[in-house]
Amino acid sequence: MLLTLLTFSSLHAADSASPPGTEAAEASRLSKRDAVILGVVEGITEFLPISSTGHLIVTNHALGLDADDPLFDDNGQPLWARPPSAEDPVGVPLTLKLAADTYIVVIQVGAIAAVMFIFWPSIAGILRGLTGHDPVGLRLLRNIALAFFPVVFVGLAFDDWIDANLFSIPTVIAALVVGAGFMWFAERWRKQRATVTDKAPADLTPREAVQIGFIQCLALWPGMSRSMVTMVGGYFSGLAPAKAAEFSFLVGLPVLGGAAVYKGWQAGPAMISLFGWTEMLIGGAVATLAAGAAVKFLVSYLQKFGLGAFAIYRVVLAGALAIWMLD
Repeated sequence: MLLTLLTFSSLHAADSASPPGTEAAEASRLSKRDAVILGVVEGITEFLPISSTGHLIVTNHALGLDADDPLFDDNGQPLWARPPSAEDPVGVPLTLKLAADTYIVVIQVGAIAAVMFIFWPSIAGILRGLTGHDPVGLRLLRNIALAFFPVVFVGLAFDDWIDANLFSIPTVIAALVVGAGFMWFAERWRKQRATVTDKAPADLTPREAVQIGFIQCLALWPGMSRSMVTMVGGYFSGLAPAKAAEFSFLVGLPVLGGAAVYKGWQAGPAMISLFGWTEMLIGGAVATLAAGAAVKFLVSYLQKFGLGAFAIYRVVLAGALAIWMLD
């Protein structure tokens, strides 16, 4: 929260001082500083239960990367995310917001790399399971797949509606508060059960894995947090906090990877032509380092304290954003 709000206050002041007429030229490029900031925010928030999408919406606003005006090249010709065609005569004009939204999804590949490195033993078990040498790894793969498919179907069905209606600061504020209440309920439920379990993600039943998958669909609401709802789903399926976090990270691999491929296919070339390869690689590398540190911290923290402090953080952040919007 502190990083996002400080970023907003300092950069908003700088942007408001820009001379008239320079916004279009300056806004159509991503600086290396912006790439680092977005990489840090993406990496830190992607796997913490505080909503990476919510933080990145606010950060994009702070960096002035949320303009919806169509962009044009130096010759005055429109830039296209998806050019007009026989199937789509109107096409999709490239806007700064669309390019920035695509950018933050694509640099999630860096966060994926961090999780693959940290949880390589589990991934290696899955690979052995595919060759018939590790039944535990094969069950883990089954559970990841079952938790993955519900959010894919729902996400693809409502992708355009979500982009048009839910990517705003007011909806993020609402999701932060609702998610905090969901976390408090889950923590109270877990502590009342007061049973110590060594249940692993591979031990989930198919029904439990699917249940987690449907709960994960709540994360399509920006600000809710995919990692949070998946962890809570793990709680309800009998996983201890650290194991619920591990399953959340592993389920995130196909979810985030699929989103990066989908968004990259839709608008990746246009985004790269606007922002450049260097800035994308910087953002991805920074996201890798930040995500690795965040995952290590979260697993250690959850073993001792659970999700309660993150619920408080979400409410404080929601309040700070609401106050800022009233100014």
